[in-house]
Amino acid sequence: MDDKNIKEAIHNQHDKGYKFLLSSKKVFIELLKSFVKQEWVDDIDEANVVKVDKSFVLQDFADKEADLVYRVKLKEKEVIFYILMELQSTVDYQMPYRLLLYMVEIWRSILKDIPKKEARKKDFKLPVIVPIVLYNGERKWTANISYKEMLNSYDIFKEYVVDFRYILIDINNYSKEELLELENLIGSVFLLEQRIDFEELIKRLRELSETLKKLDEDRLLLFKTWLKRILMRRLPKEDREDIERILEESKEVEVMISNFEKTILQEMKEREKKGIKKGIKKGMEKGIEKGIEKGIEKGIEKGIEETVIKLLKKKFGDVPEEYMKKIEGANRNTLMAIVDNIFEIEKIEDLERFIK
Repeated sequence: MDDKNIKEAIHNQHDKGYKFLLSSKKVFIELLKSFVKQEWVDDIDEANVVKVDKSFVLQDFADKEADLVYRVKLKEKEVIFYILMELQSTVDYQMPYRLLLYMVEIWRSILKDIPKKEARKKDFKLPVIVPIVLYNGERKWTANISYKEMLNSYDIFKEYVVDFRYILIDINNYSKEELLELENLIGSVFLLEQRIDFEELIKRLRELSETLKKLDEDRLLLFKTWLKRILMRRLPKEDREDIERILEESKEVEVMISNFEKTILQEMKEREKKGIKKGIKKGMEKGIEKGIEKGIEKGIEKGIEETVIKLLKKKFGDVPEEYMKKIEGANRNTLMAIVDNIFEIEKIEDLERFIK
């Protein structure tokens, strides 16, 4: 995918993973310059980068990984970059072997397109293939990086055995500080892709505000598509429509983040309220059971009273003895008023508004 076609491709619902993101030449180069610490990276010029529209992934792994192939002219020589995006959560210890298969297929494909006369020349050489594995699984990557380490007795035969190394980019292996320091699209994506809860995701999104404001229009569109992909994967179905609307309609980064945060927090609040109401119902039922002998009314109030105390302890930790006594002596209307306004009670002293 050429960068000029990003706006059209962004609506394609079938390709929103890393393959979609790295199909932008700019993002591909950004990935190399951010995470591959080699001198030759600085010599890569976008004008000399061409994406190959062909996949070499084996059929057995089609649902577990995706790949991208780039041809790059580097110092007047053609180099092939093969990026394998490992989408499964477990570590594949056969990775060096699979990469070898893919690399051989790439060379076979190149030879098919070259006239036999040229391929038979003494000075003909196949291009170097640089294999890169992008991994986003939860477990630490412990597979061999070097192919020869998969071979029995490789240490005896040394230079006579096939060998190569691949570049590993393990998303969860980078610290929050390292990714924030990059101040670019790929670092931002990795930062939000790591194993974090919603509270941390919102915090990181706020911290990315200045970086996102510096992104050009195309990269910001790519980021929004990526963010939508992350959220759609994590959010319940009933919450997805609001988030999708915010990402589609928000033009300014700060407005987008603010609306996103408010919506997420509101929806979390609503879910918590539902949980509280369910808890009240259970408390009332428990109170009724206990109050059969002492009176149904007293049992209901006791159930609500226990629920109120639990909520306050969850929110503030210990509840002072004076407030415990006031709650125990409060009627049902007062207790229900506390429950209905539990989110507006910011400090324990605010209970004075309800308990006289």
